[in-house]
Amino acid sequence: MNRDITFSPQAFISLGLIFLSLGLLYFPILQDLAHDWETNDNYSHGYFIPVLSAYLIYTSKDELKRLPIRGNLAGLFLLAAGLVQLIIAKVGSEFFLQRTSLIPVLAGIVLFCLGYSFLKKLLLPIIYLIFMIPLPAIIWNKIAFPMQLFGSYLTEKVVTLMGIPIFREGNVLHLANTTLEVVDACSGLRSLTTLFALSAVFAILSSHTTSQKWILFMTAAPIAIFANIVRLSATALLASKYGGDIAHGFLHDFSGLVVFAVGILLLITVSKMIKQI
Repeated sequence: MNRDITFSPQAFISLGLIFLSLGLLYFPILQDLAHDWETNDNYSHGYFIPVLSAYLIYTSKDELKRLPIRGNLAGLFLLAAGLVQLIIAKVGSEFFLQRTSLIPVLAGIVLFCLGYSFLKKLLLPIIYLIFMIPLPAIIWNKIAFPMQLFGSYLTEKVVTLMGIPIFREGNVLHLANTTLEVVDACSGLRSLTTLFALSAVFAILSSHTTSQKWILFMTAAPIAIFANIVRLSATALLASKYGGDIAHGFLHDFSGLVVFAVGILLLITVSKMIKQI
């Protein structure tokens, strides 16, 4: 069921009240989320996700202006589903579900107030907000530890090919003069989540076909793994020559920035290669 909406003063007031209510409802949740971005290095990129989402909407402003405004009552059901999710999650103190409830709530508001055409155009920027929400710790650890072992295994192989004696025990690398541990921060999962967020933006903004966009998005995984192995191998090489202290402090943080930069360059390269196919 559709209904035409015009941007009368009453409509602006109604929209203002809707977003004011939404802000008041989600303010404590967003405040806690911002605290996680500040204290959890794995999601320090969270600050940029709402900005990138807004930019994705901005790039579509001309198309949005041409769309007919036909609010759809089905949006109320989507809105209600998001609010029910929020209530259940609050009762169960489940933070991930509380935070992700914002996505169906926003989608429901867009569908109810503006209509299906607007929702179709704004759905990706809305869903993109999922990248700002930290995974539950139990899920993160289930993924991070196998990646630590995998990263350690590949690093051992690379360092061995360099002719450097190395022995691996799980995620611990023993060199002749020092021992390195591939901890959670070095698992590559942090790089993976950040590069997935970036590759999604690249894919959405690109002129590629749908299948090519999916390819570009999924290349974030091998790129993140490759860049992390380069980082770990370089760290092991330097540690074998200059001792284990060099693997900590400034070099550790700087190498993380290098991995990020390499990841972006590889994403751009892959995007250009896909365009030529």
